[in-house]
Amino acid sequence: MKNEIQFRCVLPNGIHARPASHLEKVCGQFQSQINLTNLRNGNTADAKSVLALVGTDTLMNDDFILSFDGEDSQQAITILSDYINNEFPRCDEALDTLADDESVTLPQSLLRHRPTLLHGKRLAPGIGKGLLVGYRDIDLTTFITDIRHDEVTRFEQAHFQVRTSLEQKANSASGHEKEIISAHLSIINDRTFVDGIKSNLAGNSTANAILAVVEKITKQLNQSTSAYLRERVLDIRDVATQLLTAAYPSVNVNTDFTLAEPSIVIANDLTPSQFLGLDKDLLQGLVLTHAGSTSHTVILARSFNIPALSGIEANQCTGAINSLIYLDSNLGVIATQPNEGVCRYFNRAITLSKQLNDELHTFASQPARTADGKMIEIAANIACSFEAPAAFEKGAEGIGLFRTEMLFMERSKAPDEDEQFGYYREALEVAADKPVIIRTIDIGGDKPIDYLNLPQENNPFLGYRAVRIYPEFLALFHTQLRAILRAAVHGNAKIMIPMIQSIEEIRWVKQQLEIVKEQLAQESLAFSAEVPLGIMVEIPSVAFIVDQFCKEVDFFSIGSNDMTQYLLAVDRDNASVAKLYNSLAPAFLRMLSQVVQTAHQHGRWVGLCGELGADAKVLPLLIGAGLDEISMSAPKITETKATLCKLNSEDCKTLFEQACQCPTIADVQTLLENAAANQESKPLLATECIIKPADFANKEEAIQAMVGNLGLVGRTDNAYELEEDVWAREEVFSTGLGHGFAIPHTKSENIRCSSISIAHLSQPIDWQSDSGDVDFIIMLTLNKAHADQHMRIFSTLARKLIHQSFRDQLRASKDDTEIIAMLESELAI
Repeated sequence: MKNEIQFRCVLPNGIHARPASHLEKVCGQFQSQINLTNLRNGNTADAKSVLALVGTDTLMNDDFILSFDGEDSQQAITILSDYINNEFPRCDEALDTLADDESVTLPQSLLRHRPTLLHGKRLAPGIGKGLLVGYRDIDLTTFITDIRHDEVTRFEQAHFQVRTSLEQKANSASGHEKEIISAHLSIINDRTFVDGIKSNLAGNSTANAILAVVEKITKQLNQSTSAYLRERVLDIRDVATQLLTAAYPSVNVNTDFTLAEPSIVIANDLTPSQFLGLDKDLLQGLVLTHAGSTSHTVILARSFNIPALSGIEANQCTGAINSLIYLDSNLGVIATQPNEGVCRYFNRAITLSKQLNDELHTFASQPARTADGKMIEIAANIACSFEAPAAFEKGAEGIGLFRTEMLFMERSKAPDEDEQFGYYREALEVAADKPVIIRTIDIGGDKPIDYLNLPQENNPFLGYRAVRIYPEFLALFHTQLRAILRAAVHGNAKIMIPMIQSIEEIRWVKQQLEIVKEQLAQESLAFSAEVPLGIMVEIPSVAFIVDQFCKEVDFFSIGSNDMTQYLLAVDRDNASVAKLYNSLAPAFLRMLSQVVQTAHQHGRWVGLCGELGADAKVLPLLIGAGLDEISMSAPKITETKATLCKLNSEDCKTLFEQACQCPTIADVQTLLENAAANQESKPLLATECIIKPADFANKEEAIQAMVGNLGLVGRTDNAYELEEDVWAREEVFSTGLGHGFAIPHTKSENIRCSSISIAHLSQPIDWQSDSGDVDFIIMLTLNKAHADQHMRIFSTLARKLIHQSFRDQLRASKDDTEIIAMLESELAI
């Protein structure tokens, strides 16, 4: 009996290796034959094969059919329907891409030194300096051989070796690295791949059998209309290379490639394994001549902060091999044969970039607080314990949400108590004394798990899930509670229950906790008896009885994602109504106020987890609401702390109260925009804009450094464009005034906060004018909104500088504040 169900692919990158591996695992649970047919091109594939699925060339918005043939077809249809609609869209995300290279303005402070530049496509941001080193590509045809001897054993041993190695790497990796290694693991285990090789072993050597399958799959992928899928050829070659080198260890293919000093590597492309094998302390940049922006190697480069370019051919760089070059992926160029001026430009650019990164990094070790000293905990959301170390390196002050259901998914049975205990203990030990909020399993409904055999539902988000399934699966729930209580001995653990909507439910949970504690005590197992208990606030009804819940629990965490969709009755995954989903709705803000105020009146702590917490524009509202904690994805933590220290808690409180009185979302957004403009207003003169003493070798470096500093202190969002505006004025007439002074100036929309910058040089420089050398620079960068002040300040300053006493007083100023006070007085600022 055949059955079919039809869907539309909503994955931004189509069905490539990573989402295909997720789909293959779900399909692999069933005995039925399951095929996927792409209705756009007619391609049909075995849905239990990752490579076959990738080969269907299924792109975003393609319609496809899953067909089922077998005894468990109906069960498979039920599970797959729910999975495709609810889980599959979340297993991939749109990749970050850099802006078109044509939009980048090459700064005059570089171009005026007449650099030798090669232009490429920007893949991963950053600036690198090092020797240009050519990577030796591995030619897979080197392995071709007709010699045959016990080929089945040879292949099976090589397959086992590579699979084991990938499994070990996946277990110790995290983030994008883990995802990509897992995708390679899916390929090595793919039955189309493995069976294809085995079927070829009957008349071929292992090498020839592997290469034949690689050629077939490569040909199929290269025919795809998607650049993303075409770039998966490199992943196939990567796995094949590992298999071949394992099967033929005596073949000399020069796989060893060691960096001896800071280097920029050029290659046609690098496989992910080759990239991971490079010393990241010495790798300063990549020139991948044929890579695309969605290459897995490029994704890894971004995660390791390695700048990368493509679109530059190796023959263009022949003369630069083994010599110093600079790679600036922000500008999309490499500079070969750099002269002294070019070297100074890039060395200054690297310094500015490092200063910006270091400034952000300083917030990682600092407590999160507002400008007026109000403390608020900034925590991380994690799904697995191996994510915890990176989260704390980013500055997390705790784990605000440990999504434990990920431990239960994509497996044939639930993890036992000891396995869970190990995961929780690992996170708690990394956290030391910092809090770790462990959310009990939020599975069922929208997160189906085959071994629980949960029923199909029309509305799984509001259905049989989370705490609602615990009574039926009591042993499963007790096992998790036991593991958490045992692990709590090793750190500061808290337990949080999802989808609570009634007092009866939380009282039942507390009864189960007491039962489990008694069991552990009877078994003489070490455990913590005093673990704080909290609930997720994600069901609107809870907001109306928070006072009653305060008598039962120790803390609350508002799940902004689910609460928003439940409060507004909007399925955020439904494209037809998704535009109605917005946490800035006044109703949501009033609900937030109700929960926080009531909880605080009863001495209870309130946090917020969800995507809203990482939105810098919304942060003032969250602070104003009085939240005690905000948790988010780890990469957003440092930036959030940096933003937080600029906010005044009382101003935020006033802003939040105003937002709660707004009638529409648009009104709230306007309120936020106006508040941001006022909050970012800075004085024209400030010590952060004074460089004294300044070590500049030339005019170009002076303007680069002074404009770059404005970016460093947050006064401009586009230093390149602002610098272009400054140089545009210089092209009209030199701003050297004589007597060693210069006043470069501009009116620009690229300066966020109008500024007067000052540099007192240790040695005079040529200002390229008839006015002679310059050792004192006063740069005016005024926003066009302050155009009326521009010429007034410039002309007043020019008149003052005619007088030697004024000039001498400026030069003799002992500190920055003295300079500021003098200019404020003389210029009537």
